[in-house]
Amino acid sequence: MLTTADGGLLLFRVQDVPVLLAPSWWVGSLVVVVLYQPLVDRLLPGATAATSWALAAAFAVLLGLSVLAHELGHCVVALRMGIPVRRLRLFLLGGLSEVARTPRRPGQEGLIAAAGPVVSVLLAAFCGLLMFAVPPDGAVWLLVAECAVANLAVGVFNLLPGLPLDGGRMLRAGVWAVTGRRASGTHAAVVGGGIVAAGLLVWAMFGMVSGTEDRWLRLGVCVVTAWFVAAGAASELAADANRGWPEGLAVTELTRPVLQLPAESPVSDALAAAAGRGVVLVRADGVAAGLLDEGAAERLAETSPQAPAELAAEPIRAETVLLASEPGEEIAERVRETAAWQFLVVDDEGRPAGVLRREDLRSALSGRRVR
Repeated sequence: MLTTADGGLLLFRVQDVPVLLAPSWWVGSLVVVVLYQPLVDRLLPGATAATSWALAAAFAVLLGLSVLAHELGHCVVALRMGIPVRRLRLFLLGGLSEVARTPRRPGQEGLIAAAGPVVSVLLAAFCGLLMFAVPPDGAVWLLVAECAVANLAVGVFNLLPGLPLDGGRMLRAGVWAVTGRRASGTHAAVVGGGIVAAGLLVWAMFGMVSGTEDRWLRLGVCVVTAWFVAAGAASELAADANRGWPEGLAVTELTRPVLQLPAESPVSDALAAAAGRGVVLVRADGVAAGLLDEGAAERLAETSPQAPAELAAEPIRAETVLLASEPGEEIAERVRETAAWQFLVVDDEGRPAGVLRREDLRSALSGRRVR
């Protein structure tokens, strides 16, 4: 059953990934129907008004299904690589598979990006072959042709080398692989996105000047798509800037000194000993009980100052342990992905080297050192 969810109408789930239909999809589809219907009249001169409108509506739906198949390609490949996907959304003339974390390697990004166009081109080829199996020049033939064109358009367009399109992500992966820097790939693909947006507007203007039959459809689609590409490229550039790691900054410069205390220590004593440091609470058997959560410790100390500090401990999980020798960008990405406010930093031998707090990292990445 269709239900509403944050971000749109929930259609179904793929391996627990919600597939959503955003309200803007209906607006985009209505625009496609209105602009495409006159073209149907020209392609099928004998068709009734009801038939031409129905075929125009079918094209809008087929375009949406083509985008859905395309995005499912991205989604499935990402999941097979162990990269979680938050949700898949269809909106205004496009779609987006929202991965929960950035691919660690350029090869991963390249394969995920290529999966969508591969699905689209294969579906276009299948529909192209199907066109030979139905009577030509009829409504059914036009419907199959629409499906072939929709998938081919989605596949080929997304191969254009500019962010946020798949071709732009593939370009970024290639530059990343060559230079070793993801940021270099992003900048190259953002430039490509600007060129793609400008090219779309030029193509639309050419159609208007030359008076092509599809000029109004072309103008509407190109203007909206150029805006989408330009805005997406700008967003990718901003996101990459936030993801960047300051040159010459070592994670150890951001970590707070770490203090080890018995887990059974009175919470008031643990708070006093902390004095802005990270506190690892250790049980009698030598197993770490967790990191002292100062907020929880202060609340506990107000009512039970002699209570064991372990009651105010935040568990140490695999995802909250950072290796001091990890690249800074990977550490920043890990922190962004994990729901925790402090992280235990260890050296290559696994010994505690400090505690990194989310607020300290955020301040450093925004250009403000906290200490």
